[in-house]
Amino acid sequence: QVQLVESGGGPVQAGGSLRLSCAASGITYTSYCMGWFRQTPGKEREGVAAIHSSGSTVYDDSAKGRFTISHDNAKSALFLQMNGLKPEDTAMYYCAIQPQLCTAFPWYLPNWYSYWGQGTQVTVSS
Repeated sequence: QVQLVESGGGPVQAGGSLRLSCAASGITYTSYCMGWFRQTPGKEREGVAAIHSSGSTVYDDSAKGRFTISHDNAKSALFLQMNGLKPEDTAMYYCAIQPQLCTAFPWYLPNWYSYWGQGTQVTVSS
């Protein structure tokens, strides 16, 4: 069974950086898309970035130029390096996995993903 566990969130001042990690276990797929999503109370969960097992990446416009998604397939780990953080980046961040190419479905829509982690909170103060 696939399990995803996020870590690395916390409080940070505007302009600062955080690196989120997602430890994955039980992955038997040879081709999959792993994504980072975020959600604030009362709002829909939104896609931030995604990476295919081959290494190709996609980003939401809000993340381009500030966030970098990466992975370590050997360690089944997913990362999100977040620089230049803004108060509007405050949210619960989740990782998710779907056994498809990231371009084969709307990667930014959470309903397409099969497995989710429990989330890690990021709070950016001004």
